[in-house]
Amino acid sequence: MAGVAIVTGASDGIGAATARALLGAGWKVALLARRQQALAAVAGGHADALVLPCDVTDPAQVEAAFDSVVARFGRIDLLFNNAGVFTPAGLIDEIPLENWTQSVAVNLTGMFLCARAAFGQMRRQSPQGGRIINNGSVAAQAPREGAVCYTVTKHGVTGLTKQLSLDGRPFRIAVGQIDIGNARTPLLEGHVARVKAADPDAPDTPMIDVATVADTVVHLAGLPLEANAQWMTLMATTMPLVGRG
Repeated sequence: MAGVAIVTGASDGIGAATARALLGAGWKVALLARRQQALAAVAGGHADALVLPCDVTDPAQVEAAFDSVVARFGRIDLLFNNAGVFTPAGLIDEIPLENWTQSVAVNLTGMFLCARAAFGQMRRQSPQGGRIINNGSVAAQAPREGAVCYTVTKHGVTGLTKQLSLDGRPFRIAVGQIDIGNARTPLLEGHVARVKAADPDAPDTPMIDVATVADTVVHLAGLPLEANAQWMTLMATTMPLVGRG
């Protein structure tokens, strides 16, 4: 079941891979991120791709972008709420306050604003309904050392998912969350490089390919609206998630 999808954070990493996979599966896809040139490269001139530069922390930009999607395609069937940021690691008393502010703005407020815009459209369109998939990260389940900003905001995403899943029921809006562990993205590779620079003897980080993540999101997106994958954890098999602390 293909329809109209919005992917945030679509300029690289998981978002870019997912946008391409959705286009390949026959979806009409709006690609949102701040960098227009990078978005255009991901879209590759595809007839069903809509490039929309957008800062998800800006309410006016989010509203304008979602309005543009409806103006072009007529409705919204899927939001992959993916845009996120991982600020440099550190203990809470060492982290600059601007890192906390940025994390909340992108990982939580940005998710809220995009979900708000999608929910409102899905509730009012005909046929009614749609699907929202929030990218939570395994940090929504268990912390990584020195990642207080990311961990706290991703736990907040879980609260958003729970609330919208409940509130969306009367309107055929299915809301679920995919918690991804160690996908090979520029964001994670940058973090791993910083860890290795600080400790050359640090163990290697198991990773999965972003194409695996993208294929999983496409599968979830294709479920009928009467079915919802409320929670999914997708991670490298040897990632030490269970039991870590």
